[in-house]
Amino acid sequence: MSKPGILAHNFGRLPLEELADRVAGAGLASVQLALAKALSDVDSATGKLSPGLANHVGEAFAKRGVRIASLGCYINPVHPDPEQRKQELRRFKEHLRFCRDFGASVVATETGKLDTFKADEPERYEEKAFETLRSSVLELAEEADKWGVTVGIEPAYTLVIHSTEGMQRLLEEVPTSTLGVVLDPCNLLNASLLDLQQEIVSAAFDALADRVVLFHAKDIRKTASGGTEYTPLGTGELDYPHFLRLVKERKPHCHITMEGLEPDQIAPSLDFFRKVWNEV
Repeated sequence: MSKPGILAHNFGRLPLEELADRVAGAGLASVQLALAKALSDVDSATGKLSPGLANHVGEAFAKRGVRIASLGCYINPVHPDPEQRKQELRRFKEHLRFCRDFGASVVATETGKLDTFKADEPERYEEKAFETLRSSVLELAEEADKWGVTVGIEPAYTLVIHSTEGMQRLLEEVPTSTLGVVLDPCNLLNASLLDLQQEIVSAAFDALADRVVLFHAKDIRKTASGGTEYTPLGTGELDYPHFLRLVKERKPHCHITMEGLEPDQIAPSLDFFRKVWNEV
């Protein structure tokens, strides 16, 4: 795993062949591909996907030695408008149906904003959001099961699932092997938790490692105003040796996808990753 992958749209929204060239030319092994964000010459609107389109995209990367590790389909599974939520779930299900034709087996999403229902139900908005998410994920997991693929759920601070405990609850209440975890250690941290990061990241691995299907990699640091900001790998406060040591021990060969990078930040981030990976 000295060659991690990247969110494909970190190169910008490009024609397929150019994007595949740039990913391969940067020495990256894989991509997480969010079709609409990454490809300027492929119409991926709901209803447009097909085995042929998926093969066309997958083969462009494969012939350059790049694997599509996962599809990104970042819907809002707790959208407050039931009709809009239905349309977003429909889009995700279409990605699940054709996921294998791209050469992948995971479709990833986050979980929507924690405060989605705060105005309507201030006393129980967090539980309302979780109940709505659970209903959506149950529906997606049922579809994933039909196609032998995985719904990847990414916990992230300020979202419905924002902690190890929340992810554990979702896994317990959606009891299916078609649900997996996209784990980004930075997403579990805020300014008040950065000093406890080793404990928090270790606990996440202890609880979730067996269900992790993909890692995301960026960096995080405190800001002058007392908050946090995400930064390129090696420029923040994440304990990368600790994180990557756990990956090596608990989830060897699992895909790791760098994110949040501008094109000129990709090479130094990759160099940093390789250095730490080879040292731990």
